[in-house]
Amino acid sequence: MALEHRQVAPVYAVQHALRVLETVDKHRNGVTAEQLAREIGVPIGYLGQLLAMLNRERYLNALPGGGYAVGESLVLLGSASRDLALGEKIKKILMTLRDEVGAAVYFSRYDDGEVKIIDFADGPEAPKVNEWVDFRFAAHASAVGKCLLTQLDHNGRRDHLSRHKTVRLTSKTTISEKLLLTKLESQPASTPTLDLQEYAIGTVCAAIPITVGKTVGCLALSLPVTQAHRLKGAADTLNERAAPVLLSLTL
Repeated sequence: MALEHRQVAPVYAVQHALRVLETVDKHRNGVTAEQLAREIGVPIGYLGQLLAMLNRERYLNALPGGGYAVGESLVLLGSASRDLALGEKIKKILMTLRDEVGAAVYFSRYDDGEVKIIDFADGPEAPKVNEWVDFRFAAHASAVGKCLLTQLDHNGRRDHLSRHKTVRLTSKTTISEKLLLTKLESQPASTPTLDLQEYAIGTVCAAIPITVGKTVGCLALSLPVTQAHRLKGAADTLNERAAPVLLSLTL
């Protein structure tokens, strides 16, 4: 399976964040934001936003006298118990995102030729979508599935569709394989992939790509159709907050 190289804003944020973490790690006694800006070569204003995110996610620890040192999350993700730490970290991030966007939030991956929901965060005010058809067989209709498929190359998409047919789930489902492939190939990397009642009547969804190396993933959210007017804003917020998930997968 080959990937299409589509870089979006969170990827660039992660690239800078990794440089920040590498530089901080060299300064065992801590380093100031001003010194980091000079060493990395980024504006102090932009660096301030990155430092706030890294401190919030505990990749960095803000020192009492000013400056930053390596934080707890970075230590855990570099330890022998990385998988457990990563799972717990992603769960916390999803719960935070759920509260920020006011919607159920999902983290999914394309593993071994299948769509897999790795984890999600829902709640009384943020109900998750009713999985009335297994997501593995509904990639053509769900925002999660379509977002993952956009990150494959043409042959990868054709292989998936040869194993999972484009059956009609609702009156809005695209069942033409040719039309679906055209839509997937023309999907802008910077625009969320949408599901407007294609998977389930009464629910709208949006997904953004989260790809690191060979890991094909996405963040997604779902809303009742009565709140469809909130979908774009919520998806934009999800995209802006995607960097912590990417960073966790990278470290």
